[in-house]
Amino acid sequence: MPESAAVSSTQETMQRSSRTTARRGLPASHSSRPAASEEEIRKKDVITPEDAMSLNGVTSDYLCAHDANVYDIDFIRFQIRDMDSGVVLFEVAKPPGYDPHLHQAGGDPADPDAGRFVRYHFSPSFLKLRSVGATVEFTVGDKPLTHFRMIERHFFRDRELKCFDFEFGFCIPNSRNSVEHIYEFPELPADLVKEMINSPCETRSDSFYFVDNALIMHNKADYSYDEPDGTTEGSA
Repeated sequence: MPESAAVSSTQETMQRSSRTTARRGLPASHSSRPAASEEEIRKKDVITPEDAMSLNGVTSDYLCAHDANVYDIDFIRFQIRDMDSGVVLFEVAKPPGYDPHLHQAGGDPADPDAGRFVRYHFSPSFLKLRSVGATVEFTVGDKPLTHFRMIERHFFRDRELKCFDFEFGFCIPNSRNSVEHIYEFPELPADLVKEMINSPCETRSDSFYFVDNALIMHNKADYSYDEPDGTTEGSA
């Protein structure tokens, strides 16, 4: 992974690019690494990257509370693009100055898990892409981030499709950061692709975020591949 660029101000955007290769093939089991149940992991005081990698499938619920994000990390923009053509496939951003507490309907208490789940709707052609760039822009609170890392695991039902491990590195306090991660997708068998297209929302992922090897954020997503070509949507 390349080192992050130096910044002259805590308000200056840090641009960094990291690259990883998807796990090749479609392992039917986790014989190469010890397995642990979600219940076992929930009992731990500190959940580590090794714990996230030992899970046999997507989690039934979040592995940490919303308030575990003591670093006030806030994701404010997300973009997905095809690395070969440069075409932007999906983009979402919070309005400038957005405050979720001021955007509640009917004065109800804010849902602490709001924003932790996204449902994506892609066209079937998305499954043919080999390399996708995902740019995430985020802000950091008063505490520095040391060894900020994301592990993202994708499953179709109980079958692991791919696993990504990205290192964000160090982020200074009160900074605005932009990082593009390159996802290299494995080639999927034609029969599996057809099954995924015919099974909306049964392709799912967990994104685990760690600082100093301790879980501090957990986001979830599911995916449908039944939209017309050229159409991509995402909803929280």
